[in-house]
Formats: sequence, structure tokens, C-alpha cells
Amino acid sequence: MPNPTGTVPAPAPRRFRPRVLPTLAMLAAVAVCVAAGRWQQDRMHGKEALAAQLDAATRMPPLALAGMPDPPSWPALRYRQVAADGEYVARGQILIDNRVRQGRAGYDVVTPLALADGRAVLVDRGWVALGASRAAPPDVPVPAGAVRVHGRIAVPGEGRPLPAPEGEPGTVWQQLDPGRYGEATGIRVLPVVIEQTDAAGDGLVRDWPAPDFGIDKHRIYMVQWYAFAALAFGLWLGLNFRRAPAADAGPAHG
Repeated sequence: MPNPTGTVPAPAPRRFRPRVLPTLAMLAAVAVCVAAGRWQQDRMHGKEALAAQLDAATRMPPLALAGMPDPPSWPALRYRQVAADGEYVARGQILIDNRVRQGRAGYDVVTPLALADGRAVLVDRGWVALGASRAAPPDVPVPAGAVRVHGRIAVPGEGRPLPAPEGEPGTVWQQLDPGRYGEATGIRVLPVVIEQTDAAGDGLVRDWPAPDFGIDKHRIYMVQWYAFAALAFGLWLGLNFRRAPAADAGPAHG
């Protein structure tokens, strides 16, 4: 009926009235986003630890690899500078495919070094450009006699190598894993690779790039996931403040 005072009645107040299904959906969305954010946060902290390890390793004096006992954890020595004395095993040299330097395709030349203490270690001697055809990989000479190699310790991933005919010099592999290399060639090597850094006059390129740990990428993803969780909660909160139904607003005054 018409309002005798001629005034417009005040709108019913908003009340917090959460519904069951939207609430469950919000909780699920927040849980997923927070879990994804925490995973990215853990990845970020792990990459920060690697960056700190690299920074600390560059300030330490080189290790003498020959005669050094196997450490409990080789990854703990990642990026450490080392000096290794021994002789290259020419029959075990391989080429790692799909290595690019300044836009040019090529190979990393990896040769086992027999250490003076009877062990062996793989040495990534550097990069060589692709030849005229992949069917004829470059023939990189192997230094003869006793050598001293300076470099840094790298811990390869666990990718499975795909060797060409076993034991042939210049064999091209797609990935490198020291354990599988030993199985394929019969040359047992340490579970690390030395990335050679000293000049050897062999024409190989040794401009090892600084590792890109991707810390900022994980930080950005972490913030995004946490923002999605906050957005889901904020939308649920805002959409559940609803006006009371007309019946709840009280009896009309005549």
C-alpha cells in the first residue's frame, strides 16, 4: 500500500548469509591455490640454496680430485673448482648433441680422464661447431700423455644417454649420465663431470654460462597462486553479503 509519509523505505540491511555449495567451492579453490603456491615457494627456496652454493663455491680454493676420497654427497661439491691429473682415454670420447653457442648448433666434447689414483672422471672439454653434416660429426683430437685439467664440478641430470655404436670415437649421444655411460662403455667414472675452464689450445669453446636458477620465475608463480587464493576468498566473502528477504525486513506500516 502507498507510504502515507511519502518517504522511500530504507533498503533491507545486508547480512552475511553463506551458502553451502559456494563455501565448499571456495575452500577447495583456496586449498588448491595455497598448495600450488607453497610448492612454488619450496622450489624457489631450493633454487636460492643452489645460487648460494654457487656463490660459496666460487670463493673456495680448487680441490685436488686425484687422491680425494669419494664424498658422502657429490652434489654438495657442485660448482667447486677442481684440478685433476691423469691421462685421457681416447676410445671413450663422445659428443653431446644439441649444444648451442651464440645461435650456432654444435656438440660438447666429453672425454674420460683416467686419474692417477686409478679412478676416472668425465671431462667436458668444451664446445665444437656442427660440421657440414650430422652424418659426419667432427673428429676432435684427444691430447696424449699426462695432463692437468682445471674446471668446475657439474652434476648431470638423470637423462638416459642414447649412444651410437658402442666404443667408437666421436659417438654422438643426446644426453649424458655418468652411470649409464659406464654401463655402455665399460669405463667406470665418478658420478660427476668436470667442465674444463683452463685454456688448452685445442680450439674448443669453454664459455660456460652462469646457471639460470629461475628464482624470479618461481617467486612470480608463488605470488600468483597466493593471489588467486585471496581472490577466491574475497569473492566468496563479497557475494555472501546479501540483503535479507522482504519477509525478514519486518511488517509494513499502514
